[in-house]
Amino acid sequence: MIELPVITSERKKRPDWLRVKLPVGPEYKKVRTIVDTNKLHTICESGNCPNMGECWGEGTATFMILGNVCTRSCSFCAVATGRPNEYDVDEPRRVAEAIKTMGVKHAVITSVNRDELKDRGAEIWYQTVVLTKELSPSTTIETLIPDTKSNWAALERMISAGQEVVSHNVETVARLYRAVRPQAKYERSLEQIRRTKDFGKRTKSGIMLGLGETQDEMFQAMDDLVAHGLDILTLGQYLQPTKMHHEVIEWIHPETFAMYREEGLKRGLKYVESGPLVRSSYHSERHVNVPI
Repeated sequence: MIELPVITSERKKRPDWLRVKLPVGPEYKKVRTIVDTNKLHTICESGNCPNMGECWGEGTATFMILGNVCTRSCSFCAVATGRPNEYDVDEPRRVAEAIKTMGVKHAVITSVNRDELKDRGAEIWYQTVVLTKELSPSTTIETLIPDTKSNWAALERMISAGQEVVSHNVETVARLYRAVRPQAKYERSLEQIRRTKDFGKRTKSGIMLGLGETQDEMFQAMDDLVAHGLDILTLGQYLQPTKMHHEVIEWIHPETFAMYREEGLKRGLKYVESGPLVRSSYHSERHVNVPI
């Protein structure tokens, strides 16, 4: 086993490598105005992303469709849990127009889980990508999609709209699913990734570190993902949104993230984005052209 630095949390202050700048600057304000004017949701805000200042400052954002209330109650997530309102059929148009107004070269779109919907929100997903491509034909798109609960027809509709990258996060190792993702299943997420790959898409997933996983469990998760057709993996430090959420068990040292990157590549992943502040959509524009 490779031994590298790990720092236990014990609710201590974050280490220096997790400090981020406050969002400022004209581009940040521009994105803020576009999001507010079009009444849109972003995972940047709902998920308390530490990179919001950097990404918005560069004129990019990750849009969250199908509302901002999730039917799941994952212990790591800052997004509100409950019974969502009826979805807005005009949302795809507003998202597409916002992306065009921003003039972004690469857009990331994600959503809450909508388990109460028969199609899991697949039609809104499809229309959002199609309209974005119509209004901004040169814009590449990554869709970070939820677990469809084995509704494979819904999955096919979600991923057939012309997006270049399809991401679905396993979030953590198999052993921790009951505590971290109680309404999800590790094997089901792997199956969703495999079906996405079989459909011919560039596949991507993400794992949070510091939830109590072991090094061997991380290596096993990488092997599982490769076996199910994953191309791109993101690894980042879990940050506790509130005291009501899952605690940070460990602060993972940057050297350990570097080690996991090398191990992932050795195990057959095509690209690994690994670092304390990495999130699913961080540097996502680099993932579009990864050879697969």
